[in-house]
Amino acid sequence: MARMLMLLLLGLVALCAGNGVFMDRLASRKLCADEECVYTISLAQAQEDYNAPDCRFINVKKGQQIYVYSKLVKENEAAEFWAGSVYGDHKDEMGIVGYFPSSLVKEQRVYQKATKEVPTTDIDFFCE
Repeated sequence: MARMLMLLLLGLVALCAGNGVFMDRLASRKLCADEECVYTISLAQAQEDYNAPDCRFINVKKGQQIYVYSKLVKENEAAEFWAGSVYGDHKDEMGIVGYFPSSLVKEQRVYQKATKEVPTTDIDFFCE
């Protein structure tokens, strides 16, 4: 699943590179379960609805399950935004990956600890 997500993200960037825009970085570092940030850290549940302000973020409905892949780190602050995916109503629909406020969710299950701190890149904040 993690490898499929990574391939999807790379494919999306390749297809949209000519039509996209690099947005401002939300943070310079992120915490992940692995160096490539492709393994799922945890499963979280949205505690309220959230409407994405731009294409870096995902829309979330209260009660939806979100797979968390990374947690942004700001200087001397807790992670304000996490990156994850929300899956569609049908189990076979690929999830949309984006950021959401960490205060929006409650972690239900931790799969792996987010112990790898890696720098963010321009691709982390690319919008099509």
